Amino acid sequence: MSYIIGIDVGTSSLKGILVTKQGNVVATRQQEYGLETPQPGFSEQHPAVWTDALVSVLKQLLTDVPEAAQKTEGISFSGQMHSLVLLNDEGEILRNAILWNDVRTTPQCEEITRTLGDELIDITKNKALEGFTLPKLLWVKDNEPDIWQDVARFLLPKDYVGFFLTGNQQMEYSDAAGTLLLNTGEKEWSQKILQAFDIPEKICPPLVESSDCIGYIKTGLATDIGFDTPVAVYSGGADNACAALAAGITSSGLALASIGTSGVFLSYEDDPKGSYGGHLHYFNHADKDRYYSMGVTLAAGHSLSWFKQTFASTKSYDELLGNISSVPIGSDNLLFTPYIAGERTPYTDSHIRGSFVGISVGHTLDHFARAVIEGITFSLKDSQELMKQYAGKTFDAIVSVGGGAKNQDWLQIQADVFNTKIVTLASEQGPALGAAMIAAVGANWFDSMTDCSREFVAYDKEYLPDDNHVSAYDTCYRHYRKVYPATKNIFN
Repeated sequence: MSYIIGIDVGTSSLKGILVTKQGNVVATRQQEYGLETPQPGFSEQHPAVWTDALVSVLKQLLTDVPEAAQKTEGISFSGQMHSLVLLNDEGEILRNAILWNDVRTTPQCEEITRTLGDELIDITKNKALEGFTLPKLLWVKDNEPDIWQDVARFLLPKDYVGFFLTGNQQMEYSDAAGTLLLNTGEKEWSQKILQAFDIPEKICPPLVESSDCIGYIKTGLATDIGFDTPVAVYSGGADNACAALAAGITSSGLALASIGTSGVFLSYEDDPKGSYGGHLHYFNHADKDRYYSMGVTLAAGHSLSWFKQTFASTKSYDELLGNISSVPIGSDNLLFTPYIAGERTPYTDSHIRGSFVGISVGHTLDHFARAVIEGITFSLKDSQELMKQYAGKTFDAIVSVGGGAKNQDWLQIQADVFNTKIVTLASEQGPALGAAMIAAVGANWFDSMTDCSREFVAYDKEYLPDDNHVSAYDTCYRHYRKVYPATKNIFN
């Protein structure tokens, strides 16, 4: 039996899975870690928390399956996007990593937009947002000149973990696309952007493909972890690209609806010149020479957890949602907009806040619970509508993962709101499985990600749209779309 390992370097934890050639996950381990928030709006981590967690998780996996010490052929990574790691000439960490959810860089985003205008979208396919890496680089340059003068290289989290294991520094395209420094179509660092902001090209790491071998786990470290034979390390992919692989999004016709703390609606793309004018994210895929488009709801599952904690803290989620099927479509004219932390798609508005609209004396907790579920789903439909508007996209099926895939009523609501068949995964392992797929292709277990997907990804239940429900939800969605323009000036 041979194995590969997939690692997901997340924001709050690191997850590792041990996988066979048949795609069977035989062991799973996870270790949590915290964030540092030295000031409001700041979000940081020291990269040592990732590497400490990695060593611990790998040791636990080898304890769970002892023969993996001799029969692990490769390891690869998924990682949180955008988060900035700065190294000096000796490869030493210069400061805490500035994370994707850090919002200190609004002035730098304004500077980028003012300097480059539409060229930014032409080159990178994306707007300048606080989460991206370039604004973080400029913030350090503007505010920490002593650190900036010592910067020899910047990396992203999973690339730093790869450097820790192998001693080699590089970045693959799906993560590089989230830096705002990559020419996504040409697959090279943009000289135009680097020169515009006086950033030395030498601090940008060499670019590689996701399934390229970047080296082997260093001998002493491998021995300490417990490996008895050399283990190849493959570059990996951005977390959303890996989540797409894990859901089988390797060809047209499928989309992904992921509802975690935030929400993602994601579609496969194959046009290097494609773009949605910045209305959606457009990134290189972990599948070589392919791309994906993506819209983001900032507070998807977060809206539901906030609602539960605030109004039904003693109930479980099953209890909270247990009666929503008895509530009519549209929650008896009660609408919820999930903008409790601002919104990304389609408005890019950090000032907007959520609303319940249409509250009446007849509404119960069940009405409010269903309204929250419907509002989250409407917000994701905004991204689906942009894909239809700008690219004429329709889908044969949408793969639902995360919290939205854990409740049958919510799955049916998704089918009706999206007017598309919804499918769930037989085993949901998330981005760690995508990382394992990258290692499997890198190790030549499969010729392509599509071939690997056929073996590793299995679907379970299907939910078909009900024509009567679709019609009713079309009306509800039109009303939902009126709430943002009616309330934005209040919050701004």
